[in-house]
Amino acid sequence: MRSTDDAGKLLLRAVLAILLLFHGVSKLSGGIGFITGMLQGLGLPAFLGYGVYVGEVVAPLLILVGLYTRPAALVVAINMVVALLLVHTGQFFTLSDTGGWALELQGMYLGGALAVALLGAGRYSLGGINGRFN
Repeated sequence: MRSTDDAGKLLLRAVLAILLLFHGVSKLSGGIGFITGMLQGLGLPAFLGYGVYVGEVVAPLLILVGLYTRPAALVVAINMVVALLLVHTGQFFTLSDTGGWALELQGMYLGGALAVALLGAGRYSLGGINGRFN
């Protein structure tokens, strides 16, 4: 393994986690009423909306510090798939005003989470390079 591989893993983990945490903090301060409302509108239990805290606060924190990194990244990926299906289905085949895919941010979060799940945390992590789930 090249010496820069672990630095690259750290950078990917940090960017993904920090950017997702902004969304999580927003939901901590503003609530998740809109999510629980959407779930209820689909006939699903409202309590499932609390899973957003796991996907946008707990999992990003684990990814950031490099502990249970692979499972946490899979949680983020699942969270993003749910967000795409719940909120963004009408935008799947649309472009933004600037010509990019309307869901490029969500796509990058999903792709970044899957990359972290495949790559693991690397040496610069609390779990270490030989951690069972890193």
